[in-house]
Amino acid sequence: MPEIQKLEGEDLKAVTELREAHDKIIEQLHRIVVGQEEVIEELLIAIFARGHALLVGVPGLAKTLLIRTLADTMSLKFSRIQFTPDLMPSDITGTEVLQEDRTTGRREFKFLPGPIFANIILADEINRTPPKTQAALLEAMQEHQVTAGGKRHQLDQPFFVLATQNPIEQEGTYPLPEAQQDRFMFNIHVDYPTDDEELLIMKMTTATYKGEVQRVLDGQKIMRLQELVRKVPISEHVIRYAMQFARLTRLNNPQAPEFVKKYLAWGAGPRASQYLILGAKARAVLNGRYYVSGEDIRAVVHPVLRHRIIPNFAAEAEGINSDVVIDKLIELIPRAESDVLADSRLPNVAG
Repeated sequence: MPEIQKLEGEDLKAVTELREAHDKIIEQLHRIVVGQEEVIEELLIAIFARGHALLVGVPGLAKTLLIRTLADTMSLKFSRIQFTPDLMPSDITGTEVLQEDRTTGRREFKFLPGPIFANIILADEINRTPPKTQAALLEAMQEHQVTAGGKRHQLDQPFFVLATQNPIEQEGTYPLPEAQQDRFMFNIHVDYPTDDEELLIMKMTTATYKGEVQRVLDGQKIMRLQELVRKVPISEHVIRYAMQFARLTRLNNPQAPEFVKKYLAWGAGPRASQYLILGAKARAVLNGRYYVSGEDIRAVVHPVLRHRIIPNFAAEAEGINSDVVIDKLIELIPRAESDVLADSRLPNVAG
């Protein structure tokens, strides 16, 4: 069992630096994007936890604008890929072309990098392209590399895939396989703006206003702060508390609650537990804290589990979605983390 790390010296100063950068980034984003505080917060958590995110929302909610503006504030190379039914894997990863050296007359293959060779990749409407092309992202997302012509090409760091998906159109779309959805740390729900926010949007976008953002971070600082997130200490009882959210969704668990057995076709795997911990660590540091609490776990449960638990036909018939099941889990699992170990309703995960 690895020992719990402690933040000391420069790391403590870095927590303050990250908190200040967090506030500045949000300030800069709101010069362009109105509202969407929860979406912005979850995006920043995913980025500093070194994860990818899937943004799901109807058209016109500024998903693309938000991601592009975020890349500008972080001084990162941005690349937008518009996914269409005729897009090929090589259109994303790059291709090898035969070139001739004019001085020697010798011909050789040269790799031309595709748009995936950037820091922030906007995979726009990712469900518009066939599974073969969707799968071209898998190696890049997991291994941060692309294989072409038998050669491996490392991607620039830091590297994030931020994909968008329209939930209302089904015709001409290819739903993401569960295995690929699992590669995304967060599934972020982008909702409609409030009355006041929509009024401000109308004023800003129908006049001559042009917002400009300043750069807050760069790639090297982001990678250093990502390392800091993983050093944040977390007690064992909070880890066990996070584990319950994944373990209680599994139908083969004899102690799974009745609503899970009734409404779920499939539960979450271990990657859910990992991302709950990393997301909670990132949230704690972004809020200027040196430790992880149960509140940090609860704050990231929805985006982590939303796409990892699959409702069955009974749930769909009753209008029950994954968010409703997650709400029930939050109510079931004791909020006092120290009570988790002694609660008879929960499975023993010791050892």
